[in-house]
Formats: sequence, C-alpha cells, structure tokens
Amino acid sequence: MASPPQLNFNLQKLLEQLNREELSRFKSLLKASASQNELMQVPQERIQEASAKQLAEILTNCCPKSWVEASTFHIFKKLNRTDLCERAKKEIKMFLSYLHKVIFFSLVNNHPCPVYFLLDIADHTENKYRHAIKRKIEQIWKNNFWPEDSDKVHVVLQRYQTLIPFCNPESNRESFKRSVVLYGPPGFGKTTLARKLILDWTQFNLIQFQCVFYLNCRELACMPPCTFAELITKDCPELQEEILVAVARTDRVLFVVDGFDELRVPLGMFICDICGDWKAQKPVPILLSSLLKKKMVPNSNILVTTRRRALRDLLLLVDQPCFVEMEGFSEQDRKEYFQRYFKDEDHARRAFDAMRCSAALFRMGSAPAVCQLVCACLELQMQRGQDPRLACQSPTSLFLQFLCGQFTPAAGGCAQRDLRAPLEALCLLAAQGLWTQQLSWFDNGDLGRLGVTESHLHPFLDKHILQRDEYCEGCFSFVHLSIQQFLAAMFYILKLQEQGKRDSLRWDSEDIGDVRTLFSREARARNPSLTQAGHFLFGLLNKKRAQELEATFSCQTSLEVQKELLKCGAEETQPFLLKMDLREVLYCLYESGEEELVKDAMVPFEDVSLHVKSSEDLLYAVFCLGHCRNLQRLSLQVDKAVFLDDAPLDSYVPGSRLGPGSATTEQWADFFFDVQANQSLLCLDLSDNELMDEGVKLLCETLRHPKCFLQKLLLANCHLTGACCKELTSVLIVNQRLTHLCLAKNDLGDGGVKILCEGLGYPECKLQALVLWLCSITATGCSCLSKILRSESSLTHLDLGLNHIGIRGVRSLCEALEEPLCNLKHLGLWGCTITPLSCGDLASALGKNQSLMALDLGQNSLGFDGVKMVCEALKLPTSPLQTLRLKIDESDANIQKLLQEIKESNPQLTIDSDHHNLRKRRPSLHDFIF
Repeated sequence: MASPPQLNFNLQKLLEQLNREELSRFKSLLKASASQNELMQVPQERIQEASAKQLAEILTNCCPKSWVEASTFHIFKKLNRTDLCERAKKEIKMFLSYLHKVIFFSLVNNHPCPVYFLLDIADHTENKYRHAIKRKIEQIWKNNFWPEDSDKVHVVLQRYQTLIPFCNPESNRESFKRSVVLYGPPGFGKTTLARKLILDWTQFNLIQFQCVFYLNCRELACMPPCTFAELITKDCPELQEEILVAVARTDRVLFVVDGFDELRVPLGMFICDICGDWKAQKPVPILLSSLLKKKMVPNSNILVTTRRRALRDLLLLVDQPCFVEMEGFSEQDRKEYFQRYFKDEDHARRAFDAMRCSAALFRMGSAPAVCQLVCACLELQMQRGQDPRLACQSPTSLFLQFLCGQFTPAAGGCAQRDLRAPLEALCLLAAQGLWTQQLSWFDNGDLGRLGVTESHLHPFLDKHILQRDEYCEGCFSFVHLSIQQFLAAMFYILKLQEQGKRDSLRWDSEDIGDVRTLFSREARARNPSLTQAGHFLFGLLNKKRAQELEATFSCQTSLEVQKELLKCGAEETQPFLLKMDLREVLYCLYESGEEELVKDAMVPFEDVSLHVKSSEDLLYAVFCLGHCRNLQRLSLQVDKAVFLDDAPLDSYVPGSRLGPGSATTEQWADFFFDVQANQSLLCLDLSDNELMDEGVKLLCETLRHPKCFLQKLLLANCHLTGACCKELTSVLIVNQRLTHLCLAKNDLGDGGVKILCEGLGYPECKLQALVLWLCSITATGCSCLSKILRSESSLTHLDLGLNHIGIRGVRSLCEALEEPLCNLKHLGLWGCTITPLSCGDLASALGKNQSLMALDLGQNSLGFDGVKMVCEALKLPTSPLQTLRLKIDESDANIQKLLQEIKESNPQLTIDSDHHNLRKRRPSLHDFIF
C-alpha cells in the first residue's frame, strides 16, 4: 500500500504553537469547513480528544492533502494567527526546494512561454530532467503599459483577483465554482490579471495550485491539429510523461485560457466533436472546448479571459461559471495614474483636468493603455508650453495630437516622405481587421502584399503606435484597439499615392464596408468596435485636422465621404443622417468641430425631439442645434441627473460656452442663447424638465430679445410657481411673436394667474392659446381671466382642465362668453368639478356666444338634466359651436334620443362622449391646440 502523501509544511509543529483554547477552536472550525468526505473515516471523538501531535497525524494519514493544506491556512487566518500562515509559507518554499520542485520556463524572445507548470518530482529525485531555468516572469510587467512602479497597479488588480473564487483564500474550497470567465473591453487588464496570477504562483502566493498552464489563444489559433497531451506540453515535449502524470493525480491544477475571442472559429465548431481522449488528434479549438467542458480534466480549475463578443460561445461550453467583469480604471485609479506618470504634481493635475473636460475621452481612459497614451500626448504638449486642454477637446483631437506629435522634428521624427507608404498600409490593415473581426495582428506577408517591409514600420514601433507580437516572430499589432479604430477611420479620408498602389489594395478593400455601412445599426450590432471608428471618422472631417495629417505624413486626404453621409441614396427620399439615432448624430457632429459641416448636416432637421440623459448630451445639443437653421419645432426633455453631474464640460468647442463648474442656471443660459440665435425655431417644448423659476428667468431673457422668433412654448411640469409669472408677463408685453404658451401641471395658483392677466391685458400682447391645465386655479383665478376675455383680447384658446373652479368660476367664465368682444374659440374645462347647478349659466352663455367653436366639459358630472339643458341651447343651427365634449352614458335610451335630436337640428355639431375609464387621458383640446 502506498504511503500517504506528505504535507508541504510541518503541521505538527504549527499546531503545537496553539494554546489549548486555540486548538479547541481549530478542531471546531475544521469540522465546519469539511464536507461529507474529508473526515468521514475519522471518528469525531478521536479528533476532540487528540493532542496537537495526534491531530497532525490524523489529518496527514486520513484526509486529502489538498484539503488539509487549504483548511489549515483558512483556519489560522480565522484564529488571527497570521504568523503561523507566514511560517507555513516559508516552510513550503524550503520544502519545494528540498524536494526538487522545479518551475519550467521556455522563453521566446525573452518572454515567458504559453505553458507554465509546477512539477512535483518528490518520487523522482534522480530524474534526469532536472533543469535550471531563468526566472524572468517579472518581465511581463515591462511589456504592458503599466508604469514601472507597479505597486498601485497591484492594488487595482487585487480588487478583481478577490472576485475569483479559487484565488481568494477566504473562499470555501468545496463550495466555489471551478470555472471563472473574466470579460471586458480590450486593454482593460484581463491578460495582465491572468499573468499576475501566474506571477503570484511562481512566487508561492497561490500554493493551492500544483500545476498551472497558461494557454494563449492568439498563438493557439495558428497551431495545426494536435493531441491534448501535445498541446499542454508543446514547449517541453521531453517532459510530457511526467507532466501528464502530475496533472492526472491531482485536482490542484489551473488552466488559464487567455483571449478566447482570438480563436475566431466558425459558429458551432466549439460544441462539435467534444472528446476526453488526451491522445486523440483534434483541431485546437476542439481541444480547448473539451477542456472547458471538463471532458479532458474533470476536476480542473479554469480561468477564461475574453471580450464580451465571445460570451455567447462560452455559455455553450462552461457550465455555470462565475462571471467577473473587468471595468478598467476607476476615476480614482486614473487620477493616481496621472500622479505617478507626471513627477510634477501641478502638471499631473492640469493633465487630468484636461482629460476630464472631454466626457468621451475620460470614459476611454478606463483602459490603462489609453491613459498612457493621453499622458504621453499631454506631456509633449506641456513641454512645448501649450495648453493641454486644447488637445482634449475630443477623442479625435487627442489621438491626432498624439499621432502627429510623435513624428514632428521636435519629437525626433524621421523624414516625412518615408512615412506615407507605411501609414497607408497600416490604415488599410486597421480597417480590414476592424471589419473582419479576425485581424487583430498582422505579419510580414500582409505587409509584403502592400509593398511595405518591416523596416518601414520601425518609426511606428519606436513611437508606440505598433508593438511586436510576443508570441509570433515577425508579427505585429496595434498597441490598443482605439489606435486601430483611429487608423481605420483615417482609411476613409486618405487618397492613395498612385493608381498602381490603389489596384494592389483591392484584395483587402473588398472586406471593408463603405462609409454608410460603418454607421448602420445592423453593422454595429454585429461589430460594436465600428462605433468608435465612426466617431473618429467624423472627427477627421475637419479641414484643419486633415491639413495637419497631410503636413505630418506628406499624404493627401479627401473629405468627400461627408457627401455620402449628407445626401440621399439612389433609392432614398431623405438624407442618411435622418435615419441615424439623433443623439449619435449630435455627438458625431460635435466630434468634428467643423461648423460648416454641422450647418450642412442639420439642414434637413426641422422637427427635433431629444431626450438629454447626461451633461455631455446637453453640450452636443447646444453645439449642433445652434447651427440648425431650418429647425421649427424642438422638444427637449432633460433628466434631473444631468445637472447633478460634477464632471466639467468642454469649454473649448466652437459655439459652446459650457465651462468647468457650470451651475444649472449657467447651462440653461447657454442653451437659451442658441435658441435666441436660431431664427428658424418656431416651437420649443421643454416639458417635464426641472426648469424651475430661475430657469424661466433665463428663458425670458431670450424671449424678450428682438431676434427670438419662437411662436409656441411648452413648459408643462417644469416645477414652476407663481413667482415666475412676473417674468412671463414681461414677455407677453414685449414679445409679439409668441402666440402659444403651455404652463400645464405647474403650481401657479390664483396669484400667478392674476400676474399673467396683467400681461394678457396689454394691447401689445399677441398670445392666442394659453394652457393652464392642473395649475391650482380656483374661482378667483377665473375671475381674473374673465375680465381679460370680456375685453378685445387676442386669446382664442384657453384650457383650464383639472382645476377646481366651482360654481363661481364657471359663472365668471360664462359671463365673459356672453360679451360680444370675447374672441374665445376653444375652452377646456375637463375635470373642473362642474355640477348640474352650473348648467344654466353654461346654457345661457352658449345661447348668446357667437365665437366659441369647441367646448370640453368632459369628466364633469352634469347629470341627464344638466346635459339636456346644455344641449337645448345648441339646437339652433346658428350656434357656432362645432365640438362639444361631455361625460355621458351612451347606453342610456334617453341620452340616445337627446343626441339624435341634436344631430337633426344642428348637423354641424359633433358631441364627443367622454367615458369614465378615460379619466387619466389628457383633454382633447390640449392636443388640438398644440
């Protein structure tokens, strides 16, 4: 019988360091951490009575080695005996050395190989395969964008590392999920975290794993079919037998499958031909699928890193995994990164504040690689004495400054004539890779077909635009997806050097969609990476930026693609931009910073309805709508959170005055300034916004301006009070263009109505329609309005729905309707608590009035007698009323008879039945008026 495996530390000596109480607690916690198998062979009484020595013997001889080691560390931490944990770790390191535990590395170009493993050869001390291999895994960090001082980086990674169950010492080994999917955008640290685990393991900080394998999918995608045994031992085939034995006899094995999305196999291939035979020759994707399905190594632990786009395929392979999303740098992480990058605290602050000025650029800074790019660019700007904020107007301006700044004479750039050819090739390769989603890297063969050699790429490698692929000699990739997206956007505006060169590119350009497809929702749904490339393309449709590219790279550009975006297609009746999401259009135009382009692009926009969800949305709207010369109607809804956002807005874009620290009133002021400047805008809907009285005060400044041409203004539910009515009254007196005003669902009260009536009474007032629906108005307010209506007022439409005006309020209005100077044509009294007692006044008024065409009495309980009284006044065909809305029961025979009589005597009158179940509907007159 084989002897039990020895632990990697002296458990007896460690337990002997515990006092009686601690030893008793150790036994209790040991029982609590065990599932049904670990202590099954040991009577509980024996454990309770055992001394430290006896307990060590029991655990060593009767329990699984891996469980004893993991439980011991876990319990020592629970007992606050971290000193014993450290002592055990030290013993493990010494024991590993004593037993000839060897870490094998195969280095390619001084980089660690894709397979790492720890081989326990305690029973093979004379094994001829002992090797002394260099330890260079720390070089991993130098090949990433992290600063050399990586202490802070470790803190960021540890946030995510603790979410991985089998890497968290506090996790119960038997309860955690053995499969983890680490996903997120490119450049957010997935690979770095995976390699950090390997680094920790080599430094004996992940002792729970005996064997660790790192499988890089980018490299594996190029491998021919092989066996699983060959796959995991391909860098040291001479040790295949020992490695396979080690993997087969332990469950303490970890497979890190990095970059699953790089495999790029046909849909459905992952789940076909799954097998568990280590020696069956299969395509590499099938072997990986079998590993993830736990067919190859059933008890293994697996960590998969991937972009979001491959999650669907993974869900078919990995059973109930733990998903961990990498969100990149937090705002505080970005701030600390800038502080480490810039030695000068003031420079760090200025650079960080500059990046925050662009909300889009600041979001992109979640990727560490983009943070590094921003820092490099802004450092160069400040060295030249330039304001860093100028480079951060938008992501496009920053990336352009970075690219061009690397190749100016001051930056040690090479001759400009040597840059054009490689630039054109890189832009085409970037575009093709983006569209096919298969080319994240390229090789010398790709370059050769484009007439470019590796030597041409040296300037781009030296300036950190490109990087060599660490797993494939002669292969290259862009330092980050955002750089690839930027160069792909440049492809659409570059004019190739010569016709022959253009012909040589046809083999690639067929894979690249046209500019309209780039902005289509269907293409972006399939390939989200196209979105940012589209934003960059609009940013490059700027004459000054195009000229800067030409001057730097001696290339030629053309902005003709903007015509494709502005015109109608062969079978289309409206410009392409009208088919795009409006918020997307506004952002793209803002990104361009080109006023002439914005003016041309906004020509077809006449009726705009916009929901502003963030402060940057408002910024884009201010910039673009100010150039919308044909805009006639604007409906704007602004979320409350917009003005609670502390992020400063860009104050350096043409046409925008929204600067850092802008308060709510300042942001409204800038918006209203552009409303004032737009003479084609006739209707503005700001309903359901927290405009409040201060906002109305700013709005009224615009409305009083001679150049304001607004005719209709909707301010429903804008949190207004009677205090704002004084400003509105001044507008009614001065502004002779405003004809429609909606103040519905604002608590104006009778006091506010009284002030409004002061303006309505002026001869200069031209207001025709006034909606005061649900404004807390009573009979007192109706009395004020009645005085206005009796005079020769311009008011023809009045909506007082859902105000409790009572008998006195109705009487006041009826008295006004009887006056010959009353010009009112539409009156809304929906839900105004009118009773049968008021029907006599209504009948009298309808019998004398010669102007009223529509009357809404819906949701008022008039009773049959009241309805009859009103209808009797309308039997005369001389009555001008054309529409009457009543709350009636159409199933009532008496009502039916009455309606028939009215129809016969006055055929021009339409009576609209307002059922009780329509109580929450808005009055029909409201929609008619506006």
